[in-house]
Amino acid sequence: MVHSKSAAVIGAGIAGIATAIRLANKGFRTEVFEANDYPGGKLSEFERDGYRFDAGPSLFTMPQLVDELFRLSGKDPAAYFEYLRLPETCRYFYEDGTRLTAPGNPEAFAGEIERATGEPAQRVLDFLADSRAKYDLTADVFLHRSLHKAATYLNANALRGYLNFHKLDAFRTMNAANTKRFRDPRVVQLFNRYATYNGSDPYRTPATMNIIPHLEYNVGAYFPKRGMVDITRSLVTLAEEVGVTFHYGAGVREIVTERGKAVGLRMDDQTRPFDRVVSNVDVVNTYRKLLPRATPPAKLLSQPKSSSALIFYWGIRSQFAELGLHNIFFSRDYRTEFDHLFQRKDIADDPTVYLNITTKHKPDDAPEGCENWFAMINAPNNSGQDWDALIARTRVNVLAKLSRLLGRDVAPLVACESILDPRRIESRTSSSQGALYGNSSNNRYAAFLRHANFSSRIGNLYFCGGSVHPGGGIPLCLLSAKITADLVKV
Repeated sequence: MVHSKSAAVIGAGIAGIATAIRLANKGFRTEVFEANDYPGGKLSEFERDGYRFDAGPSLFTMPQLVDELFRLSGKDPAAYFEYLRLPETCRYFYEDGTRLTAPGNPEAFAGEIERATGEPAQRVLDFLADSRAKYDLTADVFLHRSLHKAATYLNANALRGYLNFHKLDAFRTMNAANTKRFRDPRVVQLFNRYATYNGSDPYRTPATMNIIPHLEYNVGAYFPKRGMVDITRSLVTLAEEVGVTFHYGAGVREIVTERGKAVGLRMDDQTRPFDRVVSNVDVVNTYRKLLPRATPPAKLLSQPKSSSALIFYWGIRSQFAELGLHNIFFSRDYRTEFDHLFQRKDIADDPTVYLNITTKHKPDDAPEGCENWFAMINAPNNSGQDWDALIARTRVNVLAKLSRLLGRDVAPLVACESILDPRRIESRTSSSQGALYGNSSNNRYAAFLRHANFSSRIGNLYFCGGSVHPGGGIPLCLLSAKITADLVKV
């Protein structure tokens, strides 16, 4: 293929890789510049003392968005990337002793909730049907198109959304809607937790966010056979095959602009010209660090940020039959936990919103008879807290909670440990304040307060990733890449 135009992508996170693949398929000579010495951003891996850990997201939905990149490139997805649908999505542990397994089938899931809590199965099925309806009304407009182009609002799908706006439930909170629908507080808590999938607070985010469970239960949750990092590996392989060049350890110092257009990148030792520039760096840091001469969109950049995470990566010298791949350990006082996340900027003593344990014991992931644990605690973003003290206190409380709910002392079983906190998330991934999802979605206008996938002030400059439209998480980052690449004109 003869390349008449060149494109630079800053950042080899999943959205940056996917954007590069799409631009190469459009005929651009595409190069990706990554400050770290590895690709994937949050979606990476590491090894320690014989244990392998996926470092970032632990749940995979909408795998067709990955498959689409291979098909766009004329490749068979199965030759590069294999995944399976999970027969169960989660196992839930409550402080009152209730245990609940969530099968991947909606009817079985509803029946399990009725068995464990007494909440009628039909209410759960009605909730999931409503979740599907909300998704169908919003997906085309809010997820697959730029919200900053007039054409998005002038089509049949948009009209259908206007006529059914009342069904989106945008004027009450997720918690208010769930409390109205379900009588058992354990079920309310279960569905409220989906606010954390975009780093938000169920007591403030609109009930429209109840679309999220649709993807997990009606569509399905999946897992790559070679671990979550295989999403990154397979897409990097594909990108290289379609002609993308990756530069690792290549931090960009500035996006060079001339006469109101992006014209290249300034590195430590050189300036490289490019016809198009795409930033996969958090949009706040793109403006603050890479566009020092540009006037930033102050209102957009000052929006409240999402929550972050504190993650303990533990090698465990044992196996726990009661634990599946994904496990949620709920806190007693859910409301207090969210107050700590979004108001007091602390981590509560009874850890914290929910404890998400992902366990694996494949031969390549842990020594014989052992497991690797990804223990994620929702945490506030980095606002200057005393993280060392918070981490020490939280570690004690997490191990005590696990020991209490599993009926076995976990602390002596920890063979190795690594820790990722909001400070390190911020430094490793250039995420403003270590927020996992950019801006929070704690008001009904949040979708419109994300930065566009293009600059309205600087020509030939585009944005992708979790800090811009449509948001964070693997599926939305891949959709961000699609929206961005579609906006880039050859």
